[in-house]
Amino acid sequence: MGKEYTAKSFKSGNSVAIRVPAALGVEPDREWGVEWVDGDLVFRAKPAAKRKIDVSGFAGKAPGIRLAPREDFEERPRVIAARKAAGLL
Repeated sequence: MGKEYTAKSFKSGNSVAIRVPAALGVEPDREWGVEWVDGDLVFRAKPAAKRKIDVSGFAGKAPGIRLAPREDFEERPRVIAARKAAGLL
């Protein structure tokens, strides 16, 4: 086991919080699982959430690409005729 540190609990609103010494290197905003095991309070770091990519800025970045037709949607005849007239079909 490593070096032992002292942490102090305190009241924070309707909860009790434990301040963790910075020497332990715990990064802020991390989620932890906490449980009692044989009379000891055990903290386990939860896996970091997978990062998501914001694709909202990608729209319109590839000129000339057309959306694939939806198979669950029938277009109106006038839309189909307009596409044929424009040479898009």
